Amino acid sequence: MSQEACMWRKSWDLAFTAEPTEVAALRRVMRLHLSLWGLHEVTDEAQLCVSELASNVITHVGLGTPATLVVSMNGIHLRIEVHDPDTRALPTLLDAKADAESGRGMALVDAVAARWGVQLSHDRKVTWCELATGLTSPNGHVQCPGVQRAETLLEFYAGAEPRLRPGTGRLGRAAAEESVITVIADFLHWLRAHGCDVDEALDRAQTRYDAELNSYGEGVASRVEQLMEETP
Repeated sequence: MSQEACMWRKSWDLAFTAEPTEVAALRRVMRLHLSLWGLHEVTDEAQLCVSELASNVITHVGLGTPATLVVSMNGIHLRIEVHDPDTRALPTLLDAKADAESGRGMALVDAVAARWGVQLSHDRKVTWCELATGLTSPNGHVQCPGVQRAETLLEFYAGAEPRLRPGTGRLGRAAAEESVITVIADFLHWLRAHGCDVDEALDRAQTRYDAELNSYGEGVASRVEQLMEETP
């Protein structure tokens, strides 16, 4: 059973005004969308890039400038674009001093992104960056060990229960979700049959899951903080 076509990631865009409060809102929107896309592992880097690209417009183009955030998939990379109307103020990778108040933005983007650049047209500028996602295909899933084990288990279930075989697209994703729920329910039956505390097992599983996510997030935050301290 292949899950490669189960995740539909349609590009989206959001108009905003270059204001500090808008930057905070963009970060929240980015986190929400990446959660829906199953790309939790790159959320911190994506939020950092959105902050820096949007803040660049505030600093170098002007407060209150109308701009647009565009997020899409480019193959297995997450692509983040910020469009603004000024074709003269180009972002550059500066040799900023450790105590400089500006110049670090693109250095941070350069540190976490696989690549970045600027595209110019007659009426606008597009500053973009792309992040490695860990996907094996644009419509696939991040192949962490937990996901791989789950895929193997679901493949076994699909062989035993044809009704659990998902198709493709959004309907396929819904079918896959039902398969996962069936597997979880069966394990809960197993725990109960063997005299285990089902609620305690669920709490322990949630705690372990949260700890694994937090551990990754703390690692990214630590790396970003180190980059900010070491930016020359």
